[in-house]
Amino acid sequence: MARIARGGSQASIKDVARKARVSIASVSRVMNDHDSVGAETRERVLAAVRSLHYVPHSGARSLITQRTNVVGVLLPDLHGEFFSELIRGIDAVARLRRLQLLLSSTHGDAAELAVAIRTMRGRVDGLLVMSPHVDAALLDKNLPSALPIVLLNSPLEDARHSTLTIDSYRGARAMVSHLVGRGHRRIAHVAGPELNLDAQERLRGYRDELASSLPRVAPQVLPGNFSEKSGYLAGRLLAAQPDRPDAVFAANDVIAVGCMVAFREAGLRVPDDIAVAGFDDIPLASLVSPALTTVRVQIADLGQSALEQLLLSIESPTRSRPVSRALVPEVVVRESCGVEKPPKRRSRRQAARLP
Repeated sequence: MARIARGGSQASIKDVARKARVSIASVSRVMNDHDSVGAETRERVLAAVRSLHYVPHSGARSLITQRTNVVGVLLPDLHGEFFSELIRGIDAVARLRRLQLLLSSTHGDAAELAVAIRTMRGRVDGLLVMSPHVDAALLDKNLPSALPIVLLNSPLEDARHSTLTIDSYRGARAMVSHLVGRGHRRIAHVAGPELNLDAQERLRGYRDELASSLPRVAPQVLPGNFSEKSGYLAGRLLAAQPDRPDAVFAANDVIAVGCMVAFREAGLRVPDDIAVAGFDDIPLASLVSPALTTVRVQIADLGQSALEQLLLSIESPTRSRPVSRALVPEVVVRESCGVEKPPKRRSRRQAARLP
């Protein structure tokens, strides 16, 4: 008779092998979905697993497969709708592939990032990293060279690692062009954090498109940090100006919402008195009143694509090649920027003068 684990102790792989009358190696192959096991043997093993309530030991499995089935995710923050959407996309792929996520945030400088990276060593099969502080020397010093890494919105250009970015520059130019097309001429920008690559690219896009579309108009840039509070403070400053701008382009949607709150408190109507636009298209953007015109980034898709690319590197390290891909965002028009202003009608006398 096969020995069954008793007294509350968990059944082992040896118990399963005895009950199924197979070798431990056969049990391991069944648990890891190998094709080399016959149907009858597979069914006996699975029946024994169900009978004994056997749960494979993750540490033992990792010794056999050389995998932890855990993916590390390092983000600058875990708070806010952008990161919630990003994690949602990553998690969708992880659940589909039966992987676990090990999340960490690095609010500080490069030293804090290095500490967070070192905690991942030996615990993950690969790593997703989003940080303004990442560079080649930091990765080389703190991680094994063979560990697959995918960088998100990173300033690092390293041919060894795949990089997925948001084309914030093109998105910002498209939004400024849209505002100009709506008849707005004095367009202010509330920027994001100085060290953030997305914020830098959105500011650069704002300046370049303004110089191209309205060369005689000086840019007006107010500091921000991707928070609603920074948008609120910037909005109060703009509302108090005697010659306030026609429109505000915020570096992200959260800043834009903060501006709208400040304008409402100052008695200004959006978009009648001042137009507001954001960036990211977080779920909140379509729910505020008036609904926010913004630049849509498929945030969840970014997370999904990043993990899918990482898994290619994990599963086929010799065949997969690093890629560099930029996601192009699109302008989403809602009520916060008003309707398009029609061109001025010429008088009959002016029309008669036309050739």
